[in-house]
Amino acid sequence: MTLAAITIHQPRRLIVGAGSVKEVGKWAGDVKTTLVIATPLTAGFVGSLGLSGAVEVFADITGEPDIAIFEAALSAARLVKPDLVIGLGGGSVLDVAKLVAAMWDGEQSLSDVAGPNRVHGRNTLLAQVPTTAGTGSEAGIRSLITDQEAGTKIAVESPHLIADLAVLDPVLTYSVPPAVTAATGIDAMAHCVEAFTNRRAHPMIDDYARMGFRLVGKYLARAVKDGTDTEAREALMLASYYGGICLGPVNTAAGHAIAYPLGTLLNLPHGVANAIVFPHVLAFNQQAAPEKTEEVATALGLSAGLNQEELADAAYNFCKELGVEMSLQAHGASEDQLMKFAENAHAIRRLMDNNPVDMSVEDVLGIYKNAY
Repeated sequence: MTLAAITIHQPRRLIVGAGSVKEVGKWAGDVKTTLVIATPLTAGFVGSLGLSGAVEVFADITGEPDIAIFEAALSAARLVKPDLVIGLGGGSVLDVAKLVAAMWDGEQSLSDVAGPNRVHGRNTLLAQVPTTAGTGSEAGIRSLITDQEAGTKIAVESPHLIADLAVLDPVLTYSVPPAVTAATGIDAMAHCVEAFTNRRAHPMIDDYARMGFRLVGKYLARAVKDGTDTEAREALMLASYYGGICLGPVNTAAGHAIAYPLGTLLNLPHGVANAIVFPHVLAFNQQAAPEKTEEVATALGLSAGLNQEELADAAYNFCKELGVEMSLQAHGASEDQLMKFAENAHAIRRLMDNNPVDMSVEDVLGIYKNAY
């Protein structure tokens, strides 16, 4: 079998370790003007960056970013005219920072850059400092913005979105609550698993994926139990980073497609949405990738040789025991919404077409019913 050619993009510099956030200022040197994109909470870490020069903060990222939030951040950048943009927060913040750095000094609109390889370029330095371990956005070339009117995600993909610097400092994740730690950790794992069992899977990406889901299996419960467990927190940041690398040349599949409507239509946090659907999609895809699915099950400490129903139950219990509420009904969904979710998810062909098993709308609806 001839493997498809792949291209892997990674940040030009990666710094990992407790206390490494202070390296941002050393790296930035005498940069004159910096814009930090943050949330109201993560803005509290700005002083830890050790920046010199003028520093402006846009801290209005709340939840998953929509078009209005992105455009507000872009407007802020056009006032500041930064030499350096820093994303300081979770995946939503990092996604906005990528686009702001690439677009603030140009004339392209969000619709102009939507899709692959449509960003004209970037003249501004970009540093990414995640404060959660989930999306792996700091490692990748994609950005997602929610179109609330359409109920969909606008996906932008470009090498111009890759960071000049990424810093993985586990200390910044100490204050992440246990439930959020669990959900974002499962999201990181889902990135790895969906790339691993993907139609476009590649041996080189497989090994990044393996490192990622094995770290989650070994360390996620520890981090949920003790948020200041530095070893566990650092392991999860690495798992998230590896998942981010997987997204570039391979990407996710049905799991994320099925999770997205739960964010755009039900307002569920991205990590929670992925956790809810993960067990059901893992079991559904077992038929097409039995050996790889067994590897995943082993890494998560699940029993060997499980059939589809047993695997779904075991993976469900893995997530639930971490403290994730796994019922869509408990999160406010109603049964009459499920078909709309299914139709929306099935239409996300950029991901559904990656799945190892073709899924009909009825198959997707079955996943939602199982998760209800």
